[in-house]
Amino acid sequence: MKNPVAHFHALRLEELKTALEANNFEVWIADTTIHAKEIVINEIIPRSNPQTISWGGSMTLMDTGIEEALNTLDGPIVINKNEPGISKAEKAERIKAAMTAELYFTGTNAVTENGQLVNLDMIGNRVGALTFGPREVVVLMGQNKVVPDLDSAMVRIKEYAAPTNAMRLDMKTPCTKTGQCMDCSSPARICNTWTITEKSFPPKRVKVILIRQDLGL
Repeated sequence: MKNPVAHFHALRLEELKTALEANNFEVWIADTTIHAKEIVINEIIPRSNPQTISWGGSMTLMDTGIEEALNTLDGPIVINKNEPGISKAEKAERIKAAMTAELYFTGTNAVTENGQLVNLDMIGNRVGALTFGPREVVVLMGQNKVVPDLDSAMVRIKEYAAPTNAMRLDMKTPCTKTGQCMDCSSPARICNTWTITEKSFPPKRVKVILIRQDLGL
């Protein structure tokens, strides 16, 4: 076998797709970030035909080029909280408005092998939209986010994803200096709200694109 690692991940994602679909998620497997972007632009958005689109913070969304592509769409109103030059007050209003966008994009911190999405958020907009508000939600994730179970998901998030995200955002938290979660009480703490999405309701409201690459944190 020429590429056993790729074959391993391919088999693992096929099994995960089956588990997620059993939990009422709609699922695609993308071979590359380019393929993931094509699924979004050519299939999901035309079928959804949303009047409004927005997204939460996601390195995977940026890595796939989807965030940039959403800003150039003709037709839907794009609620862009990251538009250069807007004030903090305007950004806050756009974050709130995004909670009722018809189509919302986000990543996930982890997904268990039995098809549960696990996330930890700072202000709650990303997990809030995943839970309720937007008509449809698209979750993009790399193969590196797959973990065996809930305990593994929480360990991954607290011991790796959260500290590295705090470093990426230049937050003034203890973990940026120690490299490990200190369960801090810092005003800049980014670990505030946990969500476990066991099933999509209504069925297929939450759509997951599994990408056969390591992406995000």
